[in-house]
Amino acid sequence: MLQFIRQRFVSGLMSLVFIVVLITGIIYVAPVDPATLSFGQQMSEKALALKQKELGLDKSIGNQILLYLNDLSPLSMYKVDSPKLKEIKYTSLISGKTNKLVAKRPYFRESYQTGDRIWLMIKTAMPNTMLLALCAIILATILGLILGMVAALNKNTWLDGFIVAVSTLGYSVPSYVSAIILSLIFGFYLKEWTHLNMQGSLITLNDIGDTVTQWKNLILPSIALGVRPVAVITQIARNAMLDVLSKPYVLTARAKGMGLASMIKKHVFKNMMNPVVTTISGWFASLLAGAFFVESIFNYNGMGLLTVNALINYDTPLLLGCIVVIAAIFIILNLLVDFIYLYLDPKVRLNEA
Repeated sequence: MLQFIRQRFVSGLMSLVFIVVLITGIIYVAPVDPATLSFGQQMSEKALALKQKELGLDKSIGNQILLYLNDLSPLSMYKVDSPKLKEIKYTSLISGKTNKLVAKRPYFRESYQTGDRIWLMIKTAMPNTMLLALCAIILATILGLILGMVAALNKNTWLDGFIVAVSTLGYSVPSYVSAIILSLIFGFYLKEWTHLNMQGSLITLNDIGDTVTQWKNLILPSIALGVRPVAVITQIARNAMLDVLSKPYVLTARAKGMGLASMIKKHVFKNMMNPVVTTISGWFASLLAGAFFVESIFNYNGMGLLTVNALINYDTPLLLGCIVVIAAIFIILNLLVDFIYLYLDPKVRLNEA
């Protein structure tokens, strides 16, 4: 077990480093100058050069990538007089005349546009996106399992065909199209009956300036984000259940007169969940990234909207911070899925998981 955990951890860490290097390289190669975007086209060349030096943009792409990795690493090497040491909390491990090795939390730097700490901005936005993705995947899982099992139990009937056709249509519709349609219909045309807003975040300000939680603003984004996962989970659950129902031990149980409910509970449900768990975990991670368009349409303050704004403003540290956090979530979820596999199917060997 410990060897399995160690192998998965190292593999995940290497994947994260590769993603950081790749994305950082792509962003830094782009022919856009964040210093110019921050201060406009009218600033003097001298002031522009000073700002580029302050942001570290005067260095080569390789040095910029190494410096960013150094900031993210829990063990970092800084010059003794580096201004970053005044911005972070650290524990000094080895201190020399010119350099210092320190232990610290990952440092995501500060926003070019606002000057705020990137981690604080992500920390504020992430719970909103996590809650949105969680609501969407719970809705998709419940509906998908129910529809998939109903379709499997009514194979080759009109009901089976109808569910498959609807799920295929649902998968074909992009999330942003579903978001626009839901926003217009239920947030605009039927607003008098639904009392839902076309746009709005989870945390808003009321008329007197106090922060209030608008739970109803979760409804339409969750549905829009969950349409495609519902369709996929439905078809995966249907195919998995049909496969399990054809197994000899299930046919034997049915021949012995076991009731349908007992058979599903004891023999079918757990054995059909492996591909379903894979689908759910993959889509949950995808929802965190796929929330970009949905959050933008509903003006929902989360990681998606934060990343889109960072991309529009070419706020490099904020954009990189969002991508790194989302990539880390993908990797962590994949690790959790590996452990769930071991629980659902004990026959899986640790060295092959």
